[in-house]
Amino acid sequence: MAGCGSDKKDDKTDTAANNTSTTTDNSQSATNTDTKTDTTDTKASTTDASKQIGELKVSFVPSKDPSEIITATDPLKDLLKNQLATEGYTVDKVTIDVGTTYEAVGEALTSGSTDIGFIPGGTYALYSDGADVILTATRAGLSNDSDNPKDWNDNKPTKATENQATYYRALFIAGPTKKGQELAAKVNGGEQLTWDDLNSANWMVMSTSSSAGYIYPTLWLQANYNKSITDLAHVVTSDSYASSFARLAGGQADVIVAYADARRDYEEKWTTDLGRKASIWDETNVIGVTQGIYNDTVSASKEAKDSKMTPEFKTALQNAFIAIAATDAGKNVIKIYSHEGYKTAQASDYDNERKAQDLIKSLKK
Repeated sequence: MAGCGSDKKDDKTDTAANNTSTTTDNSQSATNTDTKTDTTDTKASTTDASKQIGELKVSFVPSKDPSEIITATDPLKDLLKNQLATEGYTVDKVTIDVGTTYEAVGEALTSGSTDIGFIPGGTYALYSDGADVILTATRAGLSNDSDNPKDWNDNKPTKATENQATYYRALFIAGPTKKGQELAAKVNGGEQLTWDDLNSANWMVMSTSSSAGYIYPTLWLQANYNKSITDLAHVVTSDSYASSFARLAGGQADVIVAYADARRDYEEKWTTDLGRKASIWDETNVIGVTQGIYNDTVSASKEAKDSKMTPEFKTALQNAFIAIAATDAGKNVIKIYSHEGYKTAQASDYDNERKAQDLIKSLKK
């Protein structure tokens, strides 16, 4: 696309030269033509410069195995460059990385060391001083959406529907260990789990800014037991959902917390990579369901280097991601996060996430 830009500039120069030569006999006209040409060229140069992006850095949170995310999202580099070109922007290079933690991506956005972050609503709320939300992901609705865990177990497996959803839930998933089966049996028998039941289990959770892996599960514990994740006696923070499912399959964890369609994502790996004999639907059960969580965000750094994040460029990014998500190639990229499309977002969409963060902070005091 840089080549196309050069061709257009040459055309303008040739036109200006022709206009000047045809008016050489009229000095006043030539002077007026030269003046207008200079002004036009100056404006064109300014406009072109503002739409030249040397490097665009995109960061993803480690909600899945980082190597899988890198592989799945690699085509986004060219897709984004090409789509931004249709918006009038020439991007020389798009780089993609996966943060070591959710917080690492939030901090990168705040510092300006990355330009775009694919982050959950909770992470955005925590780092909104340094990041602007520009898009909200849409995802396929699920065949289960009850707040009663038994309903999820009675209607397995969970399947995707054709309906697009703007929210999702987090699930407390009990595994095949003796303790996990004990907890599941009580839930499926219509019994209410006690705090002692939960506190006797080995837990895997995500980092504190993860909506599905920490924040909303804490809200659920607070509402049902007046407790939080920090009150659990045996809890380990996982670096990814892939690690959580590996620990669940291996018996190191009795309970994990994850987004509602996570078992669909790990269904095949459960019996291949993770070595289980029976299916994930037979060996796991839901023992708790959170309230709805507003979908993931695409957020832009407020401190992006080279002052590239102008309002105009943010609009171009919104249009580009929405267009990419409508293509087969784009859908294949964003399905790594269970995203199916995007819609424009505003900060107020995540007010509930901010309230959740405030509660989490108060529980830590």
